[in-house]
Amino acid sequence: MPTLVRLLTTLLIVAGIIYGIMAALVYFVEPTRREMIVDVPLPRIEPAPVPDTGELRP
Repeated sequence: MPTLVRLLTTLLIVAGIIYGIMAALVYFVEPTRREMIVDVPLPRIEPAPVPDTGELRP
């Protein structure tokens, strides 16, 4: 039981440190905004297939 408590305590401390680092990044780092242009290619349009009615064509 003492090793389980020690493991859980260590994991909680590490998780708290990681959470604190993430919170510090949110509060202290200001992202820079800039314009971004991305060319998006349009897909080629294929002609619609003729539906198969099951009839024989002459």
